[in-house]
Amino acid sequence: MNKRFMNRMIAIVFLILPLWANSQVLLKGNVKTNAAPQAWANVILTDQEGKVVTGALTKEDGTFEIRIKGGAYKIKVSFLGFTDWGKDILLEKDTDLGTILLKEKAGNLNEVVIVARKKLIAYKTDRLVFNVENSITAIGGSAVSAISAAPGVMVQNNAISILGKGASRVMIDGRIIELSGQDLINYLSSIAASDILNIEIITNPPAKYEAAGDGGLININLKKGARNSWKNATTLSYDQSAYNFFTLRNNFFYNKNKVRFSFNAGGRSGYIKTREDLTTYYPGGPWELKSEGKQKEDNISGAIAFDYDVSDNTTIGVQYAGNYDNPDRVDHTSIKIRNANNIIDSLLTNTGVNDLNTGNHTYNAHMISKLDTLGRKISFDLDYFTYDSKTDNRFVAETFLANMKYLNTNQAARNVSTQDIGNVSVKVDMEHPLKFLNLSYGIKVSSISSKGNVQYYNTITGTPVLDPGRSNRFEYKENNQAIYVNGTKDINNTISLQLGLRLENTGTQGYSRTLGKTNTNNYLKLFPTLYFSYKKNENNTFLFNYGRRINRPGFRNLNPFRSYINSNSYSEGNPFLQPSFNDNFDFTHIYKEKLRTNVFFNVTTNGFGVVFTSNPITNTQIISRQNYFKEYYYGIGENYATDITPWWQSQNSLYLLGSKSVFVNHINATPKNNIQLYLSTNNTFSLSKSTKLQVDYFYSSPLKRGLYELAAQSGLNIGLKQSLLKNNLQLSLLLNDIFNTAYLRDYTSVVNGIKQVYGQNNSSRFVRLSLIYNLGNNKINVKKRNFGNDDERKRTE
Repeated sequence: MNKRFMNRMIAIVFLILPLWANSQVLLKGNVKTNAAPQAWANVILTDQEGKVVTGALTKEDGTFEIRIKGGAYKIKVSFLGFTDWGKDILLEKDTDLGTILLKEKAGNLNEVVIVARKKLIAYKTDRLVFNVENSITAIGGSAVSAISAAPGVMVQNNAISILGKGASRVMIDGRIIELSGQDLINYLSSIAASDILNIEIITNPPAKYEAAGDGGLININLKKGARNSWKNATTLSYDQSAYNFFTLRNNFFYNKNKVRFSFNAGGRSGYIKTREDLTTYYPGGPWELKSEGKQKEDNISGAIAFDYDVSDNTTIGVQYAGNYDNPDRVDHTSIKIRNANNIIDSLLTNTGVNDLNTGNHTYNAHMISKLDTLGRKISFDLDYFTYDSKTDNRFVAETFLANMKYLNTNQAARNVSTQDIGNVSVKVDMEHPLKFLNLSYGIKVSSISSKGNVQYYNTITGTPVLDPGRSNRFEYKENNQAIYVNGTKDINNTISLQLGLRLENTGTQGYSRTLGKTNTNNYLKLFPTLYFSYKKNENNTFLFNYGRRINRPGFRNLNPFRSYINSNSYSEGNPFLQPSFNDNFDFTHIYKEKLRTNVFFNVTTNGFGVVFTSNPITNTQIISRQNYFKEYYYGIGENYATDITPWWQSQNSLYLLGSKSVFVNHINATPKNNIQLYLSTNNTFSLSKSTKLQVDYFYSSPLKRGLYELAAQSGLNIGLKQSLLKNNLQLSLLLNDIFNTAYLRDYTSVVNGIKQVYGQNNSSRFVRLSLIYNLGNNKINVKKRNFGNDDERKRTE
């Protein structure tokens, strides 16, 4: 039934497109300065009386495209520090202006320092663009630190989320990373911030992107070399907190005639301090857990990319990226068991050694072909991704009396687990501009398999004995087929409309060999998107968008096996867990490209999550996964960006967020709701032509949402960058979380009348010293091209 329906839909998308021309024509060109492509140049079209009709900014490769009704116009192209270019044009058909060369202004600029640069933050119809290269606080760090510096994005408790949206999926150059939790953090930690061009924050993704993920998408665009140039950049950084680690990375780009090649490799070595605490208030008295660990930061990674222009219209290429991580950790945990009078009755200690090795490999082959001069373009992508991990966790738990007199060893064990994930996907995208509208459509087929194996050995006698009751083998398979169609139409010079539909068919199968259980799930769903833009005048633009999303459970959440964390707590998955669905509504007003007001309303149905429960009789903690809530989430946000002076650039955000949760499944708890305040400010000061200072601060008020509440958080970061040797050498210093207040604390839930309070701090306060040395043609503009698979690599938790 589903296959027949999918075949019909594919036929509709690719064969039935009866949309014909009207009077609009295409105007395009390529702007250059100093013989290099110029991004972010202004292109303005006016009528014969000088009234602005429309305009555009040039892309990273210097090109621009404008669709407009035929007629007589004046065009002006401008960029700071260069003489304006202009002419009268008569548009009767599609017109290519070719190369437009802007000449540098003559004159003495010694008395005034004018530095032309991209804005730290730029806004587009469906996304916010954070230009990482302009963020001093991200220099010398990894992709994790770059994402953390992006406005409205939180990285906490091994989760990445967009403010007001929840957990977000992450893409690299338009391709989904099919990892999550600690696995995702480890992978992103292997990517240097200096490799990143910008980060796109997409709160409501268009139909082109996979519908999975209720928290929007974060797309990391990596740097590419400009044509006819080569460039090499070496980065060395040193991080100091309680412990320290070094990072060394080298990036090479070569771009000549028809060949584009890049290679990067790097590594990290050292340690960080981890800390966790958990207090469980049992009726007989609280149990206070405190854990401190020393985690190794050993990592090696590399990537290689090769593209070749077969002709002026067709490009083929291959890519590979690999990463090996060895975050071994030694933990020392103590649990103070108090009686009803809050007096220590006994003490449990746990010493654990966790050997962890992970590796992943990503392979891509692609082709992009321009079919004609009207803008039609087709792209093919074949992707293969593998991920494997092996954990060897050994621990001994001992009991002491209040006076620290040894009582017994209540548990000693060795827990060996492995996980192997494989994903293959094929994707075809078509850009098909018509005179009536810009049309795009495509198809995607992917397959994911995951195999997990847990072996639990009881070592209390000194000889390892396999415990079958605590060992498990779990296999998971998922197949997805998707098609989409998206149309963009400029109704007139002030109103534009974008409509999209994405159809996804999903089939899953989970099999526990140990329990002998198989669970399957099949569903076919339609996901619409709508974007509306109204430019009232030069100062006021109004945007509205709607989108429907799906959030599928991670592989581990579906595993029904009970995994023991220690002698009095365990975690178990739920094979009957169902996906949740989100309807997202956003309204935005932009004033003078400086003030951005956003109002949003999101509805989550069949929501699922982690539920912490405790058994007061056995003093056992249970971590389970359930579909248990429906949530209404709403908020209003203000973002203000301005150059206060020629040397002071400021980006500021203020949000008021609220929620109302309803528990639709039986949970012995009361929903928590409140209004949350979030504010941030990012300020860059140009102390001189070669010296910059950045000061960032954020504050988040106490949060109550659904089952949990969270204490207030804040963070102050100060960064300084000095450029030397004609900008070939950059030195930077970062003081991160100066007051040590940006970590997770007082994460509280009350279930079955038992209160639990959790906290975590993985060295949020640190000092980083970085050095970057560049060789080659450093005046080149960085060229970005997104290609390929939009989908696979995230849900391994």
